[in-house]
Amino acid sequence: MRFDLTDLRLFLHVAEAGNITRGAEKANMALASASERIRGMEEILGVALLDRERRGVRLTPAGRALGHHAQIVLQQIGRMQGELAEYAAGLKGHVRLSSNTSALTEFLPEALNAFLAVNPQIDIDLEERPSFDIIRTVAEGFSDIGIVADIVAFGALETFPFATDRLVAVVPRGHALAARRSVSFRDLLGDEFVGLGATSALQQHLGEHAIQAGQPLKLRVRLNSFDAVCRMVENGIGLAVIPATAAVRCRRSMAIRIVRLTDRWALRHLTICVRRLDELPAYAQQLVHHLRFRAPAKNSAGRNRRHPLTGK
Repeated sequence: MRFDLTDLRLFLHVAEAGNITRGAEKANMALASASERIRGMEEILGVALLDRERRGVRLTPAGRALGHHAQIVLQQIGRMQGELAEYAAGLKGHVRLSSNTSALTEFLPEALNAFLAVNPQIDIDLEERPSFDIIRTVAEGFSDIGIVADIVAFGALETFPFATDRLVAVVPRGHALAARRSVSFRDLLGDEFVGLGATSALQQHLGEHAIQAGQPLKLRVRLNSFDAVCRMVENGIGLAVIPATAAVRCRRSMAIRIVRLTDRWALRHLTICVRRLDELPAYAQQLVHHLRFRAPAKNSAGRNRRHPLTGK
């Protein structure tokens, strides 16, 4: 049997995506080359690994067995790299980190910058996903570490606290809600909204809560950053719901008001999750430790007599 690590990584990407084209893209490989590699693996084994269907592919029993063993092999390679990194200067560790929108944009940039600055031998593959998807990818071994909101069931995963994330409403200064300290999400749904792209984990989360409230979001504009969202709110395009950390930052330079959401789900505890910490490569364990015990960010608003969210 003559598989290489590229074959195994490709197969896991295809298995996760359920599609050879998307799997090839994640593996940075041309579709023709990816298809040829998978056919070659099937020929060597003498068994089909994938059921080709109209809308993608599905793992056969043999494919599921190969995926299980491929994860074990790659994890062991990762552990070897971590343990040898101290002795082999050119050897790099690779960590697969999945995060929801809030953690990715508001907490991880500073934390990862500090970690990578002192760990040049470690690379991080960071991907934004909804919390429910992250639980699945970590449990199935497609991600080493996940950071999710506590709206999910963790099952057998090991968890560690990461940060507290509060979602708030952002409105223009002249809006009828600007004078209020709090409001329910349902009461916002009569207004038009400014939001993030359709693939944003946070935007999907808000869309689900709007449907549960019986009135889908009326999105006028979709943008790719909280700063851009707040700029549109400032100019009266619509309302928005974003993390409080982003709202407080944008309020310093924009004519917006922050209104606390009364919904219980608006206060979320961001959590680190892994399958088993002691089974991760040494460098991935090192990242988990850094994220757990990083120094808290300084909040200048805390030294101000005004309410840190409403500014009043």
